[in-house]
Amino acid sequence: MKRKLIAAIGIAGMMVSIAACGDDSGSGDSKGTDAKELTVWLTVDAQNNWPDLVKAADAAVQKAHPGVKINHEYYGWPDKNAKLDAVLATDKAPDVVEMGNTEMLGYMVKGAFAPLDTAKFDNSSAWLDGLKASVTYDGKTYGVPYYAGGRVANWRKDLFASAGVKTTPKTYTELTAALDKVQKKEGDKFSSWYQPTRDWYAAMSFVYDAGGSIAKEDGGQWKANLSSPESIKGLTEFKNVLDKYMHGDKTKDESDRYIVYGQGKSGMIFAPAWEGATAAAKENDKTGKLANNVENFVMPGPSGKNLPVFLGGSDLAVPVKSEAQALAAEWINAFTGPSGQKGLIAKGNLPNNKTDLATLKSDPATAVPATAAESNWFVPMAPGWGQVEKAQVLQTMLQSIGTGKKTVEAAAKDADAAIDKVINTK
Repeated sequence: MKRKLIAAIGIAGMMVSIAACGDDSGSGDSKGTDAKELTVWLTVDAQNNWPDLVKAADAAVQKAHPGVKINHEYYGWPDKNAKLDAVLATDKAPDVVEMGNTEMLGYMVKGAFAPLDTAKFDNSSAWLDGLKASVTYDGKTYGVPYYAGGRVANWRKDLFASAGVKTTPKTYTELTAALDKVQKKEGDKFSSWYQPTRDWYAAMSFVYDAGGSIAKEDGGQWKANLSSPESIKGLTEFKNVLDKYMHGDKTKDESDRYIVYGQGKSGMIFAPAWEGATAAAKENDKTGKLANNVENFVMPGPSGKNLPVFLGGSDLAVPVKSEAQALAAEWINAFTGPSGQKGLIAKGNLPNNKTDLATLKSDPATAVPATAAESNWFVPMAPGWGQVEKAQVLQTMLQSIGTGKKTVEAAAKDADAAIDKVINTK
């Protein structure tokens, strides 16, 4: 899952015609029950990594509906949304489309997707909280979680062992004590924890761990909450991490974190689970020391509980302009149901539901990411959230905090003001 999940923006123009497509009272439950053709848009992840699961879903639908033709188109993440926006402005919309879970909101707000009946999807009652939030807007469900990817801590066993630390930490106190030892041993030019300043996914994990949040809803209106005492506590601890353990460029984001880690300039990262292994791959391990020496573990939080993590992943949605909505829903259920989830798990993904997730905790190979994903958070599902992301309000706040340009309190107050200007705007 080497990709960014980018917030959906810039789709207002193509929505003009969508607004005329009738109401959203659940037409996806019956429209297109007799359709003879289905068009499914997925990203290249499915094409390259689990094409057999796609074929199995096709077979299940065609068994129930003999003669149905199923067309597939595959797209890369960088260009998918531009193509989707263009086609949604026409009458040739696909029937199923894969979306990054942070992309869903902008399209739901603008009415691009048909509402779905969750009762028709296996395991919907057990969907992971963060994933369920990503497909829910204004009390209705507009998508089905497909798979998830969480964040874990990853450190160099050899480096920490050389400082006298032989086991992964179970508490935040144990973690910081281990980091202190490595930092002292390696010196001030080394980052015992390479934590990019602008990485708002990590920073907000500290905020939610402290009982804070980005924003809160009250009476149908959203209000920024970063300057609350709880959020300030989380942001302050994030700054402590930057001050004590992060000795790299304090203006960078997380886009090249695995590359920096592979250069041997740090002892630990907190990142999507694939980054540690990618840093240790031959083409990225510039030290020759990471192979067989990097180890994932569940990130403990200052609260005493596991640090809540942002759940990235994909959702599947049915465009409101689809003429085969009912058939599309059947295909999605065949693809994301129990057999599909089993196949996705076998490919190294986290499932979309708590039931399957629980089974992974007993397997040493999957226990860390599965346990980490149990405690999760998601962005505010507010109509103007896409504008907040587009303006990079959180990244700007964090850079001001990390570089010392502003105090935590002042930066949070300014961020709240910026968020409140747009968060309720469609």
